[in-house]
Amino acid sequence: MLKQLVGRENIPEDIQKAFEDARNHFGGVRPPVPQLVDILKTAISQRQRVVICVDGLDESLAAHRDGLLRYLRDISQELPNVRLFLTGRQFISGEVKKHFPNVDAISVSPTKEDTKTFLRMKLDRDPEPEAMNEKLRAEIMETIPKTISEM
Repeated sequence: MLKQLVGRENIPEDIQKAFEDARNHFGGVRPPVPQLVDILKTAISQRQRVVICVDGLDESLAAHRDGLLRYLRDISQELPNVRLFLTGRQFISGEVKKHFPNVDAISVSPTKEDTKTFLRMKLDRDPEPEAMNEKLRAEIMETIPKTISEM
């Protein structure tokens, strides 16, 4: 996030120094996470508005997700110019609500017909069409929409 916010050119001196110090003191690794968060907060505070979008939050390791959500909560509470946009599967909503009790959540679920349309499109664009026969195609078109609707 920090790299995306400050870019690759004109990196502020304090950020460069933090990374140089870490390289010298910690054997070439980045600064510790709490220091990175502080640097990120400083960079965010210098902007009028920042939107942080974390897509696929459910794909992050559960062991890291709690820390990430905690840091994002702290950032959003301390800096009024920050807006968060998080996406993830329904099963992590409890974790998100634990850190953001007043969250505005929108549940988006594809219909069976949406899934079938998507599958048809993907199957029609298969780069190896000879690997597919009508029986396999019919099985895919029946099984996947049914499985998704049961989730």
